[in-house]
Amino acid sequence: MSSLYSQPITPKRIGAVVLAAGQSRRMGQPKMVLPWGQTTVIARVAEVLLEAGLAEVIVVTGGSYTDVETALQHLPVQTIFNPQYTGNDMLRSLQVGLGKHHENIQATLVALGDQPQIEVDTVRALAEAYQETGSPLIIPSFNNRRGHPWLVSRTIWPNVFALDAPATLRDFLNQHRDQIHYLTVTTPSILKDLDTPADYDRERPDFTG
Repeated sequence: MSSLYSQPITPKRIGAVVLAAGQSRRMGQPKMVLPWGQTTVIARVAEVLLEAGLAEVIVVTGGSYTDVETALQHLPVQTIFNPQYTGNDMLRSLQVGLGKHHENIQATLVALGDQPQIEVDTVRALAEAYQETGSPLIIPSFNNRRGHPWLVSRTIWPNVFALDAPATLRDFLNQHRDQIHYLTVTTPSILKDLDTPADYDRERPDFTG
């Protein structure tokens, strides 16, 4: 299976942590495994990250974790369960995912499991920006609005691990605002995810077989 995907982009090994532990309360059903074209929402996210050539993709599960794991079993990704998935923020899931990364991974993309609109070009642009700038935090921006996925260097992972609830990922980014390199992109896909049935109906690709 791995032969279908690109090799790692550079010697600076970059991975991804996919935050997929939510309970899908607003969707009313497990959104990670909803159909997305010929695949599922979560599988599409993983496929894009792999196609972009990332060295390691880790998916952090929680609600409906058995369904998510089944949806990903045909892909060369790792899954890990976050037992504290009922919390309101994704901080703990990121901590769990970072702790699973191989020691050779130097930076990771923080991706959303409910963002199947993610684009290969965006992922590659973030990786290239990291290689060029060495910035510990790189966030895509569209029309002056920041989105996902964003990149965080291993050099500041200890600051993620140091946070405890009620701190959130927003707090982490605010603490490091002076270190952020904003990458301007031309696609609004970085701002999109799937929270409600209306989001899904509006965004899902047409598929006729």
